[in-house]
Amino acid sequence: MSGPITTIGAVLIEMWLWIPALASLGWNDRKINSMPRKFSFRLLATDGAARRGEMATRHGVVRTPAFMPVGTQATVKGLKPEEVRGTGADILLANTYHLMLRPGAERIAALGGLHAFMNWPGPILTDSGGFQVMSLSDLRTIDDNGVTFRSHVDGAMVELTPERAIEIQALLGSDIAMQLDECIKLPNTSAELKRAMLLSLTWAERCKRAFSGAAEGRALFAIVQGGDDGTLRTESARALIDIGFDGYAIGGLAVGESQEVMLRVVEETAPQLPAERPRYLMGVGTPEDLIEAVARGMDLFDCVLPTRNGRHGHAFTRFGVINLRNARHAGDPRALDEECPYQAARSYSRAYLHHLVRANEMLGAVLLSAINLAYYQELMAGMRDAIEGGRFAEFRVRTRAGWEKGDLPPR
Repeated sequence: MSGPITTIGAVLIEMWLWIPALASLGWNDRKINSMPRKFSFRLLATDGAARRGEMATRHGVVRTPAFMPVGTQATVKGLKPEEVRGTGADILLANTYHLMLRPGAERIAALGGLHAFMNWPGPILTDSGGFQVMSLSDLRTIDDNGVTFRSHVDGAMVELTPERAIEIQALLGSDIAMQLDECIKLPNTSAELKRAMLLSLTWAERCKRAFSGAAEGRALFAIVQGGDDGTLRTESARALIDIGFDGYAIGGLAVGESQEVMLRVVEETAPQLPAERPRYLMGVGTPEDLIEAVARGMDLFDCVLPTRNGRHGHAFTRFGVINLRNARHAGDPRALDEECPYQAARSYSRAYLHHLVRANEMLGAVLLSAINLAYYQELMAGMRDAIEGGRFAEFRVRTRAGWEKGDLPPR
């Protein structure tokens, strides 16, 4: 059975299930009752090109600049939702393609939507599957209508069109949906960059039409494409602005190009995007990438690096990256960072973390994933405060100096 009754039932289930979760994460009744019904973005302060803002969604406010932990399959690997929240995250990312395959968008909708399903009451952004168009190129075919994938789960053929991408994201109940686009690797030929950019524009128009009946408060972001070609990026940005979206992303970066090229594209493209809309740099990146992209006017980021690198024994800190597999940590009783506001970074010795990593104990991956996410959130909070206080340039210099100084061994 489908139709309005099913939809209303799903909404009621979602409300019933996520209210207890809000309490478990410290979200009181006042915050629940004050949640906005409409999506909005407020620019609160600027410092050079760097921006401090607030993005209001149906499930809470996102302080920008913001970093989104990646929960591709409705989980941030190894961490409970309350642990992710405890690192300072306001918003998570989940993936349309992977959830379409398993457990299925319709099943998640029947269970109350993604917020209830994964016990995350805060805002969620869903990627449309455009990145998988590139990363799973051996398993797909593409034409003007959309993408046909051979499922990496069971080999079944599945079709992802712009309309289906929007439908799936509606079933998931995400607060921010992304248009379906074609992401291609760099470097690439001018002809291929233009073809993918124009196809992404066509799909953007179709996504906008499909999104026209979306529930109140949900937002749709467009994705500027064009590779490392500034002229194509300008053409893409102008066309997307003419169509009109709630936010604008820069996609197709961190896909093989150098950091220098990536930052040049961001520096050229960001000023062309509407100042009154949030700006999202997709799939980026390292702490240095984040601070440099904020300096060029970007607001929102996501990347798997904090958790992926944590699972491989690397810790992101104000001293730079620390490789806890290194033998020099074996007898070091110091905490990872005694001044870190996140307790786990102060509570466990380097020697113990080294032992966990070398012994392949899962606790090591869990602790380092959380510590890394906490550092990313600490970095974003530091940038927000610095922008608000007109001290961003100073913060940028001081932070980079800490990374360059490195993790000095005990005397």
